[in-house]
Amino acid sequence: MTLLHVEGLQAGYGSARVLFDVGFSIKAGEAASLMGRNGMGKSTTIKAIMGLLKPDAGKVVFKGVDLTAAPPYRVAQAGIGLVPEGRQIFPTLTVEENLRAIAISRGKWTLELVYNFFPRLSERSGHLGSQLSGGEQQMLAIGRALMTNPSLLILDEATEGLAPLIGAEIWAKLVELKTEGEAILVIDKNIDALSKLVDHHTILEKGRVVWAGSAADLQGDPDVIDRYLHL
Repeated sequence: MTLLHVEGLQAGYGSARVLFDVGFSIKAGEAASLMGRNGMGKSTTIKAIMGLLKPDAGKVVFKGVDLTAAPPYRVAQAGIGLVPEGRQIFPTLTVEENLRAIAISRGKWTLELVYNFFPRLSERSGHLGSQLSGGEQQMLAIGRALMTNPSLLILDEATEGLAPLIGAEIWAKLVELKTEGEAILVIDKNIDALSKLVDHHTILEKGRVVWAGSAADLQGDPDVIDRYLHL
């Protein structure tokens, strides 16, 4: 069953067009990536999906419901959870307050289950968001998104700025989520880590889809990696 379908998406900022007919689909239980060099439209695509940016054309359909230009609260209510770039946790709230702040009681994820999934958050439940390390903040951002009990989890720059050891821990947790049936869309540059998680990639170049295929297809095509992903 197709969970998310994006078709002909065009969007930008003022008169500056950023996206040109972007399209891709994600099925229930799948993990997918959105890849490309910096400034190619990945985060703009996520903003358009989440209702943070009104598209100029195209459509965003989730679970068969047209969410094109729907406000962010409706997108969240529909079942899309976002782990935003830069984490954006509440620095003056405790870990537990961050987790409870946007919780939606409609599925399996509870405070106890998030603490079991990320034991470090349980250990620091009374600490303010500003007192956490970068890795702990990313765990908190993921845990907060899970507390909305999403059908699709979107991560914008999943491990950006994290130490390799912490990044590897985050990747392992994402693989665990996928194994449990969570659908995931992730933006990241780590091809090796993504290959262990995602079923298919979509690559953007200057706001256009220039390549789409499986993880195996991408690993077997170094020309595509050199042309669209390497600096």
